[in-house]
Amino acid sequence: MRSLTDAEARTIAVFLGSAAAPERERLARSGLPRSTYHAARRRAYDEGWLTDRYVPEPERFGYPIAIFVVARPFADRFEELVARWSNEPGLVAMWGGRGAILATFLCSTGKEADGLVAGASWKELVSSSNCVVADLHGPSVPVYFDFEGLWTHLAGIEGMVAYPRGLGGSPAPEDGGTPPLTDHQRWAASELLARPFQSERPGGRLVGPLGLPFSQKRLVAKGWVNHRVFLDPSKLASYRGNAADVYVFVSGTPKPGSRPELLFQTLVRECQTFPFLFVASPSQILIGGLGASNPKAGPSGLEGGGQRRPVMPLLNEAMSGIALLQVPAASLPVLVDHRYDHILLGPSPARTALSNRQGGKAAGATAGSRSLPPRGPAPVVVEGKTE
Repeated sequence: MRSLTDAEARTIAVFLGSAAAPERERLARSGLPRSTYHAARRRAYDEGWLTDRYVPEPERFGYPIAIFVVARPFADRFEELVARWSNEPGLVAMWGGRGAILATFLCSTGKEADGLVAGASWKELVSSSNCVVADLHGPSVPVYFDFEGLWTHLAGIEGMVAYPRGLGGSPAPEDGGTPPLTDHQRWAASELLARPFQSERPGGRLVGPLGLPFSQKRLVAKGWVNHRVFLDPSKLASYRGNAADVYVFVSGTPKPGSRPELLFQTLVRECQTFPFLFVASPSQILIGGLGASNPKAGPSGLEGGGQRRPVMPLLNEAMSGIALLQVPAASLPVLVDHRYDHILLGPSPARTALSNRQGGKAAGATAGSRSLPPRGPAPVVVEGKTE
């Protein structure tokens, strides 16, 4: 696989930060000749580095709770775990290999969330797991699968346009309920969320807000649904000899008096690190970063250096019982790619197909199945208190 060109790296950064911007604005920000820019954009989507999605603000559609799970499945139970999670109605995103798996679920009630977490039969399929239940009516998820910060730094583009973009955050209604959607709003939202998957172009590209019906444009304008461009690091080539090729997941318990929102701000401003995922609850914090297998040469995911404030002392100040999990990006391919359409449309066709293909041992799945990700290097795990 050849390395990324400067034009491709800059184009990726532009799209990650300017998903909803007009094409003319993205072209100007890239600073590239028109033909070079279009060629780089085409390859970014054709290779699967970028995908377009519409992401709802879940709490506005009756899903005020998000659950994030990072788990280490037993090697011979991975297929079964994937099949079981694929049948969960709230599953919207899942990355995984036999060494580790990351999944995001949306829930409409606390009872539903408790059933998935406390009464989870899937825990018998994993050797360890970290689970965070986030209240989406608060600032619990300030950054949600947003790689713009890291990639802007890597590509050498001045400033960030939209980082960090989170999930949820709208206040809860005073009556505690969720404003009902009209039938037309529900139809418009369901059509919009399914739009990228109906595109004949790779990655659902060119499904931006231009040309949308008025009712769908209104949902985007009100912030109920957001147009996002997501990065798939598992497919990326190296850039200038550097490779952002390792996921770093950090979890821990907030110390008394610590403020998760301040921790996130300090990581970005003083440590100059750019997590792609940050989730906080009163009892647990989960941070996802993208780093390099060769930190001296590569980009920084959760590593400080130079004049920047060191990361680990800061984490120790804010959290106890810290655990780190490092996973090669190539061993964590996308299995469920931000499928929010089933929230309003019913069971997701993609998840149903995935479940049928990866039905575990009961369905005759084998380690050599073509639908399963290949075995990759084992994750590096450091667990225990670091105080």
